[in-house]
Amino acid sequence: MTSLFGGGPFPKDAGRIAAYGEVDELNSVIGCALPELKDPILTTALQELQEQLFVLGAELATLNPNEKMKEGFLQELHVAELEELIDQLEAKLPPLKKFILPGGGKGAAFLHLARTTCRRAERAIVALSHHEPVRPEVLTYINRLSDLLFVMARFANLQEGVKDILWEGILK
Repeated sequence: MTSLFGGGPFPKDAGRIAAYGEVDELNSVIGCALPELKDPILTTALQELQEQLFVLGAELATLNPNEKMKEGFLQELHVAELEELIDQLEAKLPPLKKFILPGGGKGAAFLHLARTTCRRAERAIVALSHHEPVRPEVLTYINRLSDLLFVMARFANLQEGVKDILWEGILK
């Protein structure tokens, strides 16, 4: 059993606990990626994302937040910032004509791991939203974040001079 901000006890496998636990794990994976990356665009953005994920985890761990608390939660502005960074990085990347496999350089590999961890966190948050209120901004943010992490992985490979690993498909 565990407690949340504003109440408890709750079973450790409750949806809200699972959701903020997945966000915490995502934050840790990003922490693993950071020392492997040298590009200041990526490192600065990832450090900001870690701060935002901590805020998101706190929101998910809070029952019945008051209006003052909600002011500090992620907003549409944060989603717009993710979109802006996706566009900025994609403009520097070659067009993607095939699927790519996770990997490349060590930093990119960690970013791919962060992307898949983010998708798992998204599934946990969506599942929670079927039973408890979750703000739409949270759902949009976590969805766009996984797309950003994919683009960041490609950009990290580009910066390291490592080619993305193209998936050749089942018919070679």
